[in-house]
Amino acid sequence: MKDIINVISDPPILFTLLVIILFTSFKYSEIFWSGKAMIVVGVSSVLFFIVSLFDENFLLIVTKPDNVPIVGLIFLIFFFTWLAMWQAVNNDKRIAAGKPVMEAEIEPNRVIVWPDLVYIELIALTLTLVLLIGWSVLLEAPLEQPANPANSPNPSKAPWYFLGLQELLVYFDPWIAGVLLPGLCVVGLMAIPFIDKNPKGNGYYSFAERKMAISIFIFGWLLLWILLIVIGTFLRGPNWNFFGPYEYWDVHKLEPLVNINLSEIVYIKWFGVGLPNNWFLREIFGIGILLAYFMITPLILTKKYFSDLFLKLGIGRYAIFIALLLLMVSVPIKMYLRWLFNLKYILAIPEIFFNI
Repeated sequence: MKDIINVISDPPILFTLLVIILFTSFKYSEIFWSGKAMIVVGVSSVLFFIVSLFDENFLLIVTKPDNVPIVGLIFLIFFFTWLAMWQAVNNDKRIAAGKPVMEAEIEPNRVIVWPDLVYIELIALTLTLVLLIGWSVLLEAPLEQPANPANSPNPSKAPWYFLGLQELLVYFDPWIAGVLLPGLCVVGLMAIPFIDKNPKGNGYYSFAERKMAISIFIFGWLLLWILLIVIGTFLRGPNWNFFGPYEYWDVHKLEPLVNINLSEIVYIKWFGVGLPNNWFLREIFGIGILLAYFMITPLILTKKYFSDLFLKLGIGRYAIFIALLLLMVSVPIKMYLRWLFNLKYILAIPEIFFNI
């Protein structure tokens, strides 16, 4: 069982399985989120985690003081995602049956801030303080010896909230992973109220009335951010190699990764000739692929899948939507190319420090 889980935890397999599970849950949302299925999954996950603690390698990873918050993060995100989707799916059922949403029934039972809400917040504050004090007593602070440039830790990891960006550095140039992609996340969140002006679903949870928006958001949030943090925390070991959750972190494990650019595959492997000296001729295939992706793909998507959305949003808002969508999808595409083919760059122009 441990060997099977270690194999499944390999990022290309893990990512693919999670994508299938996530979009299956969207397709069969009523069965997946509102029934007893998620309760069974949640309880099974907790029991599985407890049993896994008997494995010394798993225990060593998850009980490391740096990693304990990430364990809590996983369970909290799982719970609150389920809670939001459960409310959304149940509201959809009520709307279909002609009943008011749950939030409308709560409205008449509101209480005033003082003293009701303040008492609740005071209790929550006290319990949180007790939790943090207990945490600080039971867990040692994750402090190490003074920094020594001659003795770097292996692996050397960023704080957990930057581990997603550190994982992106494996697949993209620093200016893309550290500046462009985080900036596009902020721009995308800012663009939501401009792109999506649908008044339905405001003030109450609903999945049916916000299916595309919620699906895209959860995909980006869970798989392109939280999963990258989890991979960087629990599956990246010495020499930045992948290790299964039950695998010993052997510092002597070295996996040869022959990172290769697309131009090298085309000219050296396929054509059997050397690379052209002119960077434009050398990267003409990468340029063509990127132009096709950002110019032809939108036309195909608009004609086959998003024609109604195009008419609804208009050319300006739709252009922003499709551009952000293609940029988001390009992240897992590049990740798969690196995992499966060791492809480093589709477009590599070191002469002008432009690599994609």
